[in-house]
Amino acid sequence: MAQATARNLASGAPEGGQRSALKRQAILGAAEDAFLKGGYLGTNMDELAAQSGVSKQTVYKHFGSKEALFVELVTTMTNEAGDRVHNEVPDPADEMELANYLQSYAERQLAIVMTPRLLQLRRLVIGEVGRFPALATALYESGPQRATSALAMVFERLADRGLLEIDDPSVTASQFNWLIMSAPLNEAMLLGDAAIPNTAQLHSHVAEGVRFFLAAHGRR
Repeated sequence: MAQATARNLASGAPEGGQRSALKRQAILGAAEDAFLKGGYLGTNMDELAAQSGVSKQTVYKHFGSKEALFVELVTTMTNEAGDRVHNEVPDPADEMELANYLQSYAERQLAIVMTPRLLQLRRLVIGEVGRFPALATALYESGPQRATSALAMVFERLADRGLLEIDDPSVTASQFNWLIMSAPLNEAMLLGDAAIPNTAQLHSHVAEGVRFFLAAHGRR
């Protein structure tokens, strides 16, 4: 991604705000490659600037510091992943569609979160959280907090329609999120990418979680 954007910059075609946006995109693309490969301390800003196709002065003009660039990268990657999960999907029309709706939502979330680069980012943030607490805040707000907040709004609508029986949508959303996410995410984080479930395993895990959830919160 960084090389392609750098080629676009070299063409000289973009102007003004578009060119600035392309530079920013190129820097973030190079930062993703550099930080995930070498970690925070192992990332050289001169090399990152060269890979971006811009000067180091331009990198600092856009982001201010190496730490700020790292925080922006974490925010951008998690927001982009969240956009793919939480883009508006119509609520289920009736109770018959509810299980399929929850199954599809949870499978989409797991498939996106359980990608090697996002898992690598999560491991990197955990390793640096003592030095840069802002990283953990960025990851949490753009990741788990955003996921549970979006799901809480869905659950509130479904409860208002009588499709779910819940007392606190936020608590229920958090419970559903971690019912689905906790085991596969913990295994992949600790055991490596080889522990990422395949499509069939993911489907089976989610189906059991949805069945368990609806047994507790489905309309009786």
